[in-house]
Parts: sequence; structure tokens; C-alpha cells
Amino acid sequence: MNAMHRPALNDIGLLFLRTSGGLLLLWVHGLPKLMNYQQQLQVIEDPLHLGQWPTLAAALFAEIICPLLIIAGFGTRLACLPILFLLLIALVVVHPEWTMDQAQFGWLLTILFCTLALTGPGRLSLDAWRQHRHAQQPLTRNQLA
Repeated sequence: MNAMHRPALNDIGLLFLRTSGGLLLLWVHGLPKLMNYQQQLQVIEDPLHLGQWPTLAAALFAEIICPLLIIAGFGTRLACLPILFLLLIALVVVHPEWTMDQAQFGWLLTILFCTLALTGPGRLSLDAWRQHRHAQQPLTRNQLA
């Protein structure tokens, strides 16, 4: 493979990872919690003893807002952190009895979002677009002084 194509393929791979991981988390966890909000308030685990409502609000933030930010590539590294925190609490504190077979989806999501937290969103993202746009801004007199 031509070395010139490798960065483009890496960026396409990161876009695919962001989009597929974000949509998967949103579809399987976030939207069902949102659509069944009242029922979820009654059944959600509260391992940090914050209360049902704050715990559900934190879960909705991590499972709806953060995946949307990750898909867009906006604050990707930062948006991965609440998801990783939620996943680790679920796997280690709430469900420590789960076998690897039962927890494999959670561990795969942990690997996926940890990878994105380490790599960042790639060049096909709002973060890269903003950084590129900011780099092209001419310097003002105040910046030169």
C-alpha cells in the first residue's frame, strides 16, 4: 500500500470506529433509557449512592450526549471519559459477578472508547476542522505583540 494512502485510511478507520461505537452505545443503551425514562428511574442501579435521578441523568449523558459528540468528532477524548467511567462502574461495581461471556459487550465497548480516548478522533472530525481553521487565521496585532 502506498504510504500516502495510509493516513487517509487511518482517518477513515477512526471515523468508522467513532460512528459505529457511538451509534451502538446510543442505540442499545441510551435511547432505550430515554424512551423508558420513568421505568428506568425505578430500576436503575445506584452504586455511588447519588440517588436514582442523578444516576439516570449521568447515564443518559454518557450514553446519549457523549456518543453524539464522539460521532461528530467534537471533544472526542473528553467525551470518552464519562462513557469509560460508566462502563467500569457497571462492570466492576454493579456486575462483578458477570462472567467474561456475560460482560464481553461491556469490555468491548471499554476497549473501543479507550482506543478513541488514546488516539483522538482523526482528521475527519469537527475537532480537526476547528484546529485547521484556527491554524489558518491570520495573526492579529495583539497576538504578534
